[in-house]
Amino acid sequence: GLHLNEKNALKDGKPIPGCLMDFALYLFHNHARLQQNGTGPYFYVPKLEHYEEARWWNEVFVAAQEQLGIARGTIKATCLIETLPAVFEMDEILFELKDHAAALNCGRWDYIFSYIKTLKNHPDRMLPDRQAVGMDKPFLDAYSRLLIKTCHRRGALAMGGMSAFLPAKTPDEDAANKEKVRQDKQREADNGHDGSWIAHPALSDVVNKVYSDAFKPGKTNQLDVIREGDAPVTAADLVETPQGPFTDAGLRSNIRIALQYIEAWLGGLGAVAIYGLMEDAATAEISRASIWQWIKNGAQLDNGETMTADYYRKVKAQEMDVVKAELGEARWNKGRFTDAADLLDKLCLSDGFDTFLTLEAYDRL
Repeated sequence: GLHLNEKNALKDGKPIPGCLMDFALYLFHNHARLQQNGTGPYFYVPKLEHYEEARWWNEVFVAAQEQLGIARGTIKATCLIETLPAVFEMDEILFELKDHAAALNCGRWDYIFSYIKTLKNHPDRMLPDRQAVGMDKPFLDAYSRLLIKTCHRRGALAMGGMSAFLPAKTPDEDAANKEKVRQDKQREADNGHDGSWIAHPALSDVVNKVYSDAFKPGKTNQLDVIREGDAPVTAADLVETPQGPFTDAGLRSNIRIALQYIEAWLGGLGAVAIYGLMEDAATAEISRASIWQWIKNGAQLDNGETMTADYYRKVKAQEMDVVKAELGEARWNKGRFTDAADLLDKLCLSDGFDTFLTLEAYDRL
């Protein structure tokens, strides 16, 4: 998103947005070869919160195409609808992208993070254990259905979300993970999505079968699924608080995941396999944001404890020992776990809510 700068590239003495740097370099060096190969420069646009951001990106696309002498509309963009504000402006976002709009995508993990961030000052909107917040929850199902209805009415594709499961080491665990992925993708396909994301190519056969079975003969999408018979999705549906437990085990899991992800990010990795799941910035954001939200609102945990800053510190110290034992002393000593723990404390214990952990982490590279 536009929030993260590239500090190594300056314009008039100021760093430029990293996404603009990446876009310009990729387009300049690849557009001709891509078109020769019968495809084109296709982009994902993340983190939008407002249709005016989509308008800005459209102006960037138009200016870039004019500069390079290529036809308007050569660039195609899929917008991630991964913030709570953006779900209320999907029609406007598609309109603003005009000739460049290809699809909208349910960015489920960032969307859950955005739900916490947007409604952080509302105690009645506190999210339960991260593991309990799946796409079967009413607020996420409403988000999926509204995105499909909006896209298909406008002739745009509606992409499903990321399944974070990874292949497992034992046959039984692997079969169980594949079944979880299948159920997740079946729900998406039944809703009317046109495709989806996975975290590992070994899961592609599972997902391809689900979607191939869902498509009508000769079709490669479900644009004909327009959900006309649905009851209108209301604002209340989109912000309905999901029900679920607040557990000590969930707190400990959040600490271990956030700690290991931040340490990996400081070491140059953006996606990391942790406990059989592909963790990225979005999932780590959920973990640290949940801890902050639970502390702020004094969540009552299943072990009888009230979530406080002191209880967080106590549990974090214990879980750091767990992670050290899991990874081994050599890996621990070679890594930046102390730096990661300091940053996690800042993110979880600040009076205010830090908008993105990557902004804080970037200054520590």
